[in-house]
Amino acid sequence: MHPLVKIFFTGMLVSFLGSLPLGTLNIAAMQIAVSDGVTGALLFSAGSLLVEIIYVRLSLVAMDWIRKQERIFRILEWVTLLVVVALAASSFYAALHPSVEKNIVLSSSLPAFFLGVVMSAINPVQIPFWFGWSTVLFTKKVLLPRQDHYNTYIIGIGLGTFIGNCLFIFGGRLIASKINNNQHILNWVIGGIFALTAIIQLWKIWRKKDAVHQLEHPEEVTERIEGQLDKIKHID
Repeated sequence: MHPLVKIFFTGMLVSFLGSLPLGTLNIAAMQIAVSDGVTGALLFSAGSLLVEIIYVRLSLVAMDWIRKQERIFRILEWVTLLVVVALAASSFYAALHPSVEKNIVLSSSLPAFFLGVVMSAINPVQIPFWFGWSTVLFTKKVLLPRQDHYNTYIIGIGLGTFIGNCLFIFGGRLIASKINNNQHILNWVIGGIFALTAIIQLWKIWRKKDAVHQLEHPEEVTERIEGQLDKIKHID
């Protein structure tokens, strides 16, 4: 297999699998798709994807600088927690008031694209995730410090994340069509997911298992990723 093809599919596979676990951004995209339509959800995903690509690029060329921004990451983690709590509260409010239907945070006057940019930018979790994967791929010589490798890697990541988000967007629409007039049920479920995400985020901050800790101890991240990488066939 040509090295650039391998890099492309590796980035796409890692990104796709990484976007599947329930999280703030993919669930937000799903809820936007249900309440405001597919176009808004795709624009939201495009905004979040743009920031992710920028973060990946930074993880490739400026990680030493990023590691020194501990104070910024601490602030972003608490801001992210507050946003997730607000999303949960808005979903529960919509569930309790069927006439509202929409999440007032996600259906705000801010354009969906810029909402995706903002929500992705304040989420520092993806930085150690991509730093860990990039480090492992450098170690295994799958990824080399070359512009063509970087560009191909980022394109693969972008496509993988987009496909993963589409599963939530169109899956959410499908679920909404099945429950039809029981929109409040979906709002309860989504609110519960946001609430659980907030609890997990608070636990990680309290137990010092958050993004800052991962950046300070990159060996823990790379060790975990190497174990995951061994399970993915055809990468080596």
